[in-house]
Amino acid sequence: MEALSDLNTFAKILTDKGYNGYFHTQGAYAGKLKDSISDYLESCQKGADTLPKQDLLLTGYLQWSGDDKPRVQCSMWVKYLNGKFSLNRIEVARKDQFGQLLKKSELANLSVISAPKAVEAVALVKDAPKQKAVKSPKRFKL
Repeated sequence: MEALSDLNTFAKILTDKGYNGYFHTQGAYAGKLKDSISDYLESCQKGADTLPKQDLLLTGYLQWSGDDKPRVQCSMWVKYLNGKFSLNRIEVARKDQFGQLLKKSELANLSVISAPKAVEAVALVKDAPKQKAVKSPKRFKL
C-alpha cells in the first residue's frame, strides 16, 4: 500500500505541473500517468513483465496538433526503488510531421519538485518567434 501512496503523490505532483496527458510506461500500458505506471507494476507482479534494471521509461506527448503538424514529445526516466518513485531526467523533443527531430532539450539531475511545468518544458524546444520587418508608411514626395 505504501507504493500506491507514493505513486499517488508522484503522479499528483506531475499532473499538477501539467503532465496530464496520456503516457506509455516501458513502451506499453497506455493511460494517464498514474494508470500507466500502476498497470505496468501490476503486470510485473503477475509475472507478465519484469522490472527493468535501470529506470522506468515514460513517454508521451506534451503538445499534439495533428498528424500534419509538429509535435512535442516527452520522455521521463523514473527510478523505482522499494515502492518509492523519483524522477531522474526528462528529455523533451520537438519533431516535425515526419518524425524528424527539430529541437531537443535534456534536463538531468531532477526531482519531481524541481521538474519544470509542462508549459515550460514545451517552451524549451519551441522555435524563437521570427521578427517581422516593420513597414513604414508610404510617403509621397512633392
